[in-house]
Parts: sequence; C-alpha cells; structure tokens
Amino acid sequence: MLRANVEPEIRRIDMPDGSIVQQGAAQTAKVPLYESQKTIHPKAVKGLYRRLKTITFSVLLALFFIAPWIRWERGPDAPAQAVLFDLTTPRFFLFWIEIWPQEIYYLTGILIVAALGLFLATALAGRVWCGFTCPHTVWTDLFVWIERIFEGDRAERIRMEKQPWTARKILRKAGKHAGWLALSLVTGFGFLAYFTDAPVLLHDLVTFQASYEAVSFFAIFAGMTYVMAGWAREQMCMYMCPWPRIQTAMLDEHSLVVTYQADRGDNRGPKRKSQSWDERRAQGFGDCIDCGQCVQVCPMGIDVRTGEQADCINCGLCVDACDSIMIQQGLPTRLIAFDSLAAQDTRASGKSYQWRLVRPRVIVYALLMLVIGGAMAWSFALRPSLNITVLRDRAPLFVTLSDGSIRNAYTFKVANKTRQNRSYTLSLAGLPNAEIKVIGEAEDESAAHTATLSAEPDSVATYRVYVTAPRAAVTATSLPLTFRLSDTGTSEKNSHDSVFLGPAN
Repeated sequence: MLRANVEPEIRRIDMPDGSIVQQGAAQTAKVPLYESQKTIHPKAVKGLYRRLKTITFSVLLALFFIAPWIRWERGPDAPAQAVLFDLTTPRFFLFWIEIWPQEIYYLTGILIVAALGLFLATALAGRVWCGFTCPHTVWTDLFVWIERIFEGDRAERIRMEKQPWTARKILRKAGKHAGWLALSLVTGFGFLAYFTDAPVLLHDLVTFQASYEAVSFFAIFAGMTYVMAGWAREQMCMYMCPWPRIQTAMLDEHSLVVTYQADRGDNRGPKRKSQSWDERRAQGFGDCIDCGQCVQVCPMGIDVRTGEQADCINCGLCVDACDSIMIQQGLPTRLIAFDSLAAQDTRASGKSYQWRLVRPRVIVYALLMLVIGGAMAWSFALRPSLNITVLRDRAPLFVTLSDGSIRNAYTFKVANKTRQNRSYTLSLAGLPNAEIKVIGEAEDESAAHTATLSAEPDSVATYRVYVTAPRAAVTATSLPLTFRLSDTGTSEKNSHDSVFLGPAN
C-alpha cells in the first residue's frame, strides 16, 4: 500500500513589525524580512599583492593631495594652480592645457577612453581596477588601517565587538572615529581644492571666512568619505556599484582572475599535526587544510574556493594568505592564484597552456582607445585660438529699410582663447555689395563692407551686427552668407556660414 505525501497546513501571519510568522502543525517559526549586515573585519596580511596595493594607493593618494598645490604660471589675471576646475570662469586647467565649456567634448572623449581602458584591464585581469586603484578601495583600505591601529587586528576587533562597553572600549572607538573624521576632513578639502585655489581655500576655512557654498561642498565631500569608506565599505561594491554586473560581459575564459585550484585543493579539511601528507592524501584530502585564512583577509568577506564570484575585486590578498599557509606546510604556493579558466581546464586534461594576451576583445578595446585618443590629440593640436559663433535673429526675419534695402540682424560672438588683447577684421562673402554695421562701434564710411572688432584676453566678446544688402542683390528668400574674421596681428582666420533672408520676389 502506497502512502500519500500529505503537506502539513501552514498559515502565514503578517506581524506588525513587518516580519512573517509561519504556523504549521509541528512548529511555529518567525522568519525575519531583513537581516542586519554583518560587519566584515578583514585580517592584516603580508605578501606580494599586499605590497603592490600599498605602493599603488600611496602613489595615488600622494598625487591626489599634492596636485592642487602645484603652481603653474599663466600670466596676469589667470589662475596659477596647475590642475583646476574653475567654475567661476568657467574653465578646466591642466598645466598648459585650457578647456573651455564649448569644448566639453574633450572631457567626453577622455571619459570614453578611460572607460575603454577599464574594459581592457577587465578583459586582461578581471576587476583589477577595483582591487588596486578604485578610489573607494583606496580610501577603505586607509580607513581599515586606521581601525587596526586603534582596535587591533581582526581577532581583537571581533572580541571587542562582543564585549560590554567599558572606558577602554569607548576610548578605542573614539580614537578610531577621530582618525576617520580627520582623514575625511582632509579628503573633503582635497576634493574641494580642485575647484578653487588651494592656498586661498585653506586660509578661508581656517579663518572661518569661506563662503557658504565652499563650506557646504566641503562638508558633503567629508561626510560622504566618512560614510562610504568608514561604514559602507564592501556594501558599496556589492549593492551600489554597477560595475560587478557589467564586468562579467568583459571577461572571457582567458582573463586572469583570482581562482582556487580545486583539482589540487579538494577535498579540503583540517589537518592534524600528527598526520602526514601521505596519510592525508590516502584519505582523499587535497592541499587545502580549510584554515579559512583566505576568507578572513578578504575585504569583501567572500570565499573564493566556492567558485568565481562577481563580488571578488581581484585584490589578491587571499593569494598572499594562502601562499603563507602553503609555505608553512612545506607545499607549493599558488593554490589560490591569478589564473584563467581556460588554463585550469587545459591543465585538468593534462595538456600545456599558453596564456593568450592577444584576443579579439583585447584588440578591439586597444584599437578603439588608440583611434579615439589619437583623434582627440590631433583635434587638440590643431584647435584654433579663435572661435566665432553667429546667431541670426528669428523675429523679425528681416527688415525693409526706407530706401528698399533689406537688413538682417545677427548676434556675433568672438572667443579669444589667448592671453592677449586681440583686434579682428570682420568681412562678408556670398552677398554682393552687403554692408556691415556693428552696434556700439564707430562707423567708418570708407570701410562699409568690413568692421573692426576686439576681444579681451581669454574671454568671449558679444556684438550686435546688422547686415544690409541692396534690394536687387536679394534674389531669393534665403541666400548663403559667410562671416569671415581675421586677426589683424596674426595670420589666424576663422569663418562661419549663415543665411541672409529676404522677401519673396
């Protein structure tokens, strides 16, 4: 006789606190809807990748904090800071390079090249950017270092978290947060110094003379540093940053990622001191002694032995931790190593593997970077120091004067990108016998077909220009018209195509 499987009746009860109570015939269980994030206490480790991380973030932090203090002489009435996003001008200064708002496409190009560089780095070595050079990783590493100074290493911090609040615990916690706050304030100043003159900003903040805007942004930058690097940490990478989900599309089987050599390490389990490795292998165990050091040093709190994970930032600290254990056990290192999935599959089949650096996606990313970067460099090298913009009035489209001639009005803008006063000659082409009149400028009867304009250094001069043509010359409702501007002191010229409108014949 077959016995039918009878599911016990389960009732679901929504509780006022938001949790769910499931009641069945055997038991009543309360299932929480939300579980608090468990604090990750990464353990300190020594090794190759730890040294690389320390060197990298030391160089990056030095560049970040020193760059705003580098001086660069650009002449009178020009900022002397080498790297400056000047929002009052507005201009972007990078040593001898000056980017105007109209040239925002250069910054767009830089961002595109940077994104392609990130794609290329990911295709070669996974999330190596995240593990070594991401600003969030750099500052989090520094915050953890401060935490370790005041509260000790991982085991001591965990013990202290479980202990009751005492004067000693309060002092250690206060010291840690004071260090975090001090670093956050310095970081806030560092960010803000890229948008205004650093020495002036420091003086204004110290003497409480800074503007409301400066203080507000200083507080925002400092506060975000304190929250993100001190409290969010791995949660920023896991839940807020989109890159872990995007980077999987950049990887292939030849990308170098942190991997666990399962064919060598498994089955894993603790090893007794009295147990020899021959006895251990005879029982079916591998080289991994399941010490958990790779998990304890991981800033993301993941176990790389469970397989490839999007949350792994390829920092290599688990490699250092595992290598130190392998050395203690007298075994070969690189049980956990930067390796490719193709290499693991090839070695598992008993064949030799040669890492492929040149691959289709690598070639595509590198070529795109080369083409876009080269085009930007070429465009920047040939960019003129004189730009003009012409806007024709839309209302009225044209005006018929008392003598029957037709007049169009234009707004004419001259961008002088040099540091000297410039004088220009404006002329027309495409409309016979047309005359130019610049509002506010003295008229020269002998030069009715040209006009003289001027522009101050590093500025945009705006003029109101009238173009008048005889009625007989206006043979259509729309005629092509070209404004030509030439620098009287140099040979530089520029032109802008527009139209001249008139009545229907």
